[in-house]
Amino acid sequence: QVQLVESGGGLVQAGGSLRLSCAASGMIFSNNVMGWYRQAPGKQRELVATISSEGSTNYAGSVKGRFTLSRDNAKNTVYLQMNSLKPEDTAVYYCNLKHWPQDYWGQGTQVTVSS
Repeated sequence: QVQLVESGGGLVQAGGSLRLSCAASGMIFSNNVMGWYRQAPGKQRELVATISSEGSTNYAGSVKGRFTLSRDNAKNTVYLQMNSLKPEDTAVYYCNLKHWPQDYWGQGTQVTVSS
């Protein structure tokens, strides 16, 4: 079993920055993909960014150039640096770890961007 603990959400003005962290613990296999998804009220959950164990990243078009995802394999932790935040980035952000066929989710952290 794997546990994901998220931190770093909050309220920020448009144009500001936040950094989300997600620490994984438990039975973690080295070959995995970690990342962040988000869900705004009334919308489906969507991909924000993912990163493989080797460091290959994938970003949603809406965040490319503003968000940076990194990971520390020694700590089983990923970091999402979010810059130039917009009101449309407001959502609950969920950490995810995939090691096929397992798929684990954190409880979510709220990010609110005021205009």
